[in-house]
Amino acid sequence: MRSESVPLLVEQLPVMRRSLRIAVVTETYPPEINGVSMSAARFIDGLRRRNHQIQLIRPRQDRSDKPGSDPQFSETLTRGLPIPRYPSLRVGFPAKRTLTQLWSVNRPDIVHIVTEGPLGWSALQAVTKLKLPVVSDFRTNFHAYSAHYGVGWLKKPILGYLRKFHNRTRFTLVPTETMRVELAAQGFRNLEVISRGVDTRLFDPNRRSESLRRSWGAGPGDTVVLYVGRLAPEKNLTTLALAFEAMRARNAKVRLIFVGDGPARAEMESRIPDAVFAGTRTGEDLAAHYASSDVFLFPSLTETYGNVTVEAMASGLAVVAFDYAAAREHIRDGVNGMLARNRSEDFVRLAADLASDFVRARDMGRQARTTAQSLDWEGVVQRLEGILLTAAGIVTPGATELRLSADLSLGDTP
Repeated sequence: MRSESVPLLVEQLPVMRRSLRIAVVTETYPPEINGVSMSAARFIDGLRRRNHQIQLIRPRQDRSDKPGSDPQFSETLTRGLPIPRYPSLRVGFPAKRTLTQLWSVNRPDIVHIVTEGPLGWSALQAVTKLKLPVVSDFRTNFHAYSAHYGVGWLKKPILGYLRKFHNRTRFTLVPTETMRVELAAQGFRNLEVISRGVDTRLFDPNRRSESLRRSWGAGPGDTVVLYVGRLAPEKNLTTLALAFEAMRARNAKVRLIFVGDGPARAEMESRIPDAVFAGTRTGEDLAAHYASSDVFLFPSLTETYGNVTVEAMASGLAVVAFDYAAAREHIRDGVNGMLARNRSEDFVRLAADLASDFVRARDMGRQARTTAQSLDWEGVVQRLEGILLTAAGIVTPGATELRLSADLSLGDTP
């Protein structure tokens, strides 16, 4: 006897899932170290594991950079230029002709544009000419950066460009619900939330190293305060310095560790000369720096997400951040971290409170670890896959389940 139709989620049917040919265009990719590059690599890895074919288009990073290629992954390298003040990062030159020729011969099912620079804009022109489906990512608040570099008058033109760019794509992917609401109010359309996961096996409190702490000059009873990220004006490092000074006024046994680099490093070295500047760290080395600390300060107000927030939570740290981006999504104020209400004074006060209450900081860190353990990458990649299938026209918009009868080999029932 044939069974009645039953609802099955698309992701429950791996044998029926169409393998997509996905072209990904990004102006930053590992070994470059930033949130956009690391997230892009994580999404690509997840899509490959789900049997999709990836064609990656990115700027050549140096003369030794060679394109990778295998049956599921190929690279096309374009020309680029180092970004002023950030020589380790590059911006891609326009490549409309190259991309049009490439996609005319090897037509993708869907194009995913990660960055909105010259390479990204030329990709948008190419997909328009070839009538290819396209989605885009909004991952960086470039318009918000303008005030931190003395060109605040550019904020509206930059926002106008970003709106024009993203409204020409089928979907614009944003990392938080807060960002979706903010951009919708600014006239952005077709916004979809794709959050971020965190690798809780890599970022783990068990990687704590007493020898690393000793190398920082931190004794067993000292409180180690950590910042991870770019050392740049848009990261609000002045507030970080004020917070640390307030912490030290409460507790003389606090140490500040900076992980990262950037144009504001010299200023921070001058202001906090006894801080440890560890430079850029990756992988297990980075994870050990997190786990060997006690409190994580993240004062940035220009993030779209802030991967470092959830990395710190996964590492068992008490996080002090503004009520914004990833912190707003995942921190319960006073339970697994502390949220400041968009004023530097609030941030400084909360940080100072933790300096004299190590037991509370430790308890928050344990709760933060528990929260982070629910943020797996698999579910995030699965949602991205569904959006790409919809944009490519393989799954109809709004379809969250399939009705399948026994004709699709569900078998017989007694």
